[in-house]
Amino acid sequence: MYSRSKQRHPLRLKTILPAAVIFASVTGLVFYEHLNSKSSGDINTQNVSAGVPSRGKKSRAHLVHYGYLLLTQTASLIGPDVPDTAMRFAGNHLACTNCHLDAGRKMFSAPFIDVLHRYPKFMNRADTIVSIDGRINGCMRRSMNGRPLPVNSMEMKAIVAYFQSVSNDGKQVKNPKGTGFLPISLPDRAANLKHGKSLFLAKCIRCHGRNGAGRLNSPGDSSKGYLYPPLWGHDSFNQGAGMHRVITAARFIKGNMPYGTVYTHPELTDAQAYDVAAYINDQPRPDLPGKEHDYPDLSKKPIDCPYPPYADTLSQRHHQFGPNI
Repeated sequence: MYSRSKQRHPLRLKTILPAAVIFASVTGLVFYEHLNSKSSGDINTQNVSAGVPSRGKKSRAHLVHYGYLLLTQTASLIGPDVPDTAMRFAGNHLACTNCHLDAGRKMFSAPFIDVLHRYPKFMNRADTIVSIDGRINGCMRRSMNGRPLPVNSMEMKAIVAYFQSVSNDGKQVKNPKGTGFLPISLPDRAANLKHGKSLFLAKCIRCHGRNGAGRLNSPGDSSKGYLYPPLWGHDSFNQGAGMHRVITAARFIKGNMPYGTVYTHPELTDAQAYDVAAYINDQPRPDLPGKEHDYPDLSKKPIDCPYPPYADTLSQRHHQFGPNI
């Protein structure tokens, strides 16, 4: 049975431990610095200038290159406005790297590095073993508010090839550092939405705007994606995304925001990150039909999951905004 004891629900501990959230794996600081100074695999992902490879070009170098473009220029290649309607897989104009920063290489921003050694893995949300393809498509449905990529498509193969390229070329690193998001200590209270709004106006509007709509790469043309992503509204991640959970969002914000922050020198306190995450996630965003079927075993549903059903009698608002310790 579901229990509210700290032993049975680790997310209520004051210290939130690192977890594999979205694509949460990394090889460590030494390799991370090495990656930023050298090309990985067969292509230098720091200087990609060529276009999308033809369907006939499927060498590893072309796949890695294409994977990089798919992750960094998602809206332009598989977004809702691309000319080929069969290629409209993303339902919004975000890029994968709006969250997985530095092309999926920044520590504590759910990096892609070493992720292939984390999957397949059991996921509570699906209550089954999930492959790396399944994990990618989870993000396609939730963060990108779209539809799954065909498992055997060149797009799926290219994304996986890029993951391998930035993951020490497929060699596993023991005890990787920077996994997932930065751990935080939750305040012994519910999130303060009023305080969160004040922090948002003070710290976030330079990039995301007062209305949270973000800033487009090309003014007036959403088809080219965002320089700074919308945090709510029709073009943001949907209600089933991991970032719609307040604790998850707070951990991301603490280690990465305002933009340019690094985990060793965070600008916000844990409590501030918690409050601003709550304010952002109190705003409207697209629904995910069928999300009530997530977490078939409700005893394994995270305490901050913002949508029912639940195994306890706490209100939905309590699950959304705490207190969750």
